[in-house]
Amino acid sequence: MRREGRTRPARHAHWTRGSWYVPWLFLGVALAVVSTFVLFPFFNTLLLSFTDATLLRGGQFVGVDNFRELWGDARFRTALLNSTLYVVCVVPVMVVLPLVLAALVAGKGRLLGFFRTSYYLPVIMSPVIVGLVWTNLLDRRGLVNSVLGWVSAVGEPVPFLTDRWLLLFSAMFVTIWMGMGYYMVIYLAALANIDPTLYDSADVDGAGTVRKFLHVTMPGVRNTMGLIGLFSSIAAFRVFGEVYVLTDGTGGTGGDNLTMTMLIQREGTGLQARTGYAGAISLVMFAIMAVLLVLQLVAQNRQRRNG
Repeated sequence: MRREGRTRPARHAHWTRGSWYVPWLFLGVALAVVSTFVLFPFFNTLLLSFTDATLLRGGQFVGVDNFRELWGDARFRTALLNSTLYVVCVVPVMVVLPLVLAALVAGKGRLLGFFRTSYYLPVIMSPVIVGLVWTNLLDRRGLVNSVLGWVSAVGEPVPFLTDRWLLLFSAMFVTIWMGMGYYMVIYLAALANIDPTLYDSADVDGAGTVRKFLHVTMPGVRNTMGLIGLFSSIAAFRVFGEVYVLTDGTGGTGGDNLTMTMLIQREGTGLQARTGYAGAISLVMFAIMAVLLVLQLVAQNRQRRNG
């Protein structure tokens, strides 16, 4: 018995000293994947942005020439404007509309479950499939124009897919339609954490549905609203599939509906690809999204201090 009592601490100490590498065994696979598919592409793009590299050759160091060319490139200014408009128009709707939907379908019941499933269904659909469906619906001879003509709302087909601004706002509508179910689920989880007694107190005070939504529901999910604002801002600025499919990959007439990601794809692929120039666009896009992230975090911290 004495021998066992003496040897057990020694074995435990030996196991502790020799197992320092065990956590790294679990982290090793994740670190390898992140390094291969995130860190290496990022630093490679960073290096390429300062070269005149193409698809077939490595290129030479050109300093900031690619960035100077960007500011004189009309396509880049158009893409930046379209992506910025996307963020300005889509994000407020993505923050508020899913919250309204979540408040409407919160609770139990078969009918509510049906609506929750219906709202979430577009989330699991491929953006390409969704884009093709809405392309057919918004075509000059599509269902939307047929209905508008049938009710005599318009005299001639609406050019949803040929007019620059109508096409851009149509793509925004598709983005909102696809994403609102995802954010609705996040809001449902946040609504479940609101103290029910707050609603009971509001009922005692005679508050109606709208007042309870404004003074109980919205303050209760304020942090979640900031988080969704951050997620939807990044997603809107990176939009690709919806605009690409609705414009049939052309970026609209004369490229008027190009977004930042579409411009990167156009410059970075094909036999005439300018990977160095595409890398410069990617780096500018990364910097803008980093600024959006910082602004969102600062706003959230201020709300927490004031609230």
